[in-house]
Amino acid sequence: MSSQSTQPMVKAENVHKSFGHVKVLKGIDLEVAPREVFCLVGPSGSGKSTFLRCINHLEKINGGRLSVDGRLVGYREKGDKLYELKEREVAAQRRDIGMVFQRFNLFPHMTALANVMEAPVQVKGESKAVARERALKLLDRVGLADKAKNYPSQLSGGQQQRVAIARALAMEPKLMLFDEPTSALDPELVGEVLDVMRGLAEDGMTMIVVTHEMGFAREVGDALVFMDDGVVVEAGHPRDVLGNPQHERTKSFLSKVL
Repeated sequence: MSSQSTQPMVKAENVHKSFGHVKVLKGIDLEVAPREVFCLVGPSGSGKSTFLRCINHLEKINGGRLSVDGRLVGYREKGDKLYELKEREVAAQRRDIGMVFQRFNLFPHMTALANVMEAPVQVKGESKAVARERALKLLDRVGLADKAKNYPSQLSGGQQQRVAIARALAMEPKLMLFDEPTSALDPELVGEVLDVMRGLAEDGMTMIVVTHEMGFAREVGDALVFMDDGVVVEAGHPRDVLGNPQHERTKSFLSKVL
């Protein structure tokens, strides 16, 4: 990727998204550099999770452009018009983008190991032996080597979320999206998930994290955007935005969460 090192991993240009008459994203402009940990914060309903879902075309944008690693997401450009890609082509793009949701979305009838192996075997056509070897390494990486044969119902919420992270990593993505990955967890389980994410950041994974964990954003984040009502209100280094917010709306929000 050295020839493209100056190219942003994610670029949003005037991105709009509506659900019916409700405008959720009202012209989002931002860039995420390779290897950057990019944190999105803001009140519920501000559009953070919707924007995340647009990045891998789980939601279709209504206006603007969104590209990952230099390629338009979900669309092909011809002249000055955009044409939507076929579902098969969108699925191929999604392989490069890992996503971890609030709810762990693990397959309840499969062990932790089988959950992590599933996509590489089914989507990439990997042999079970290769997928199994990587899955065991990933479970070890998230601190769950001893839980490979456990089913989700036998795991705590924090453990299930760590399996979900391993599952996303099994596809060897170039970008990881985290949608409030700790918000459904009991407080004492939050740390174990954030520790795994810290490790990914140290390894140079490009990450976009929608989070309420301001300590994590301050400590691990390279950039932070405060969103409200579908727009970017303030952006900068996490320590600057959290420590010395410039906008009244940011100050008001942070006074309630810090």
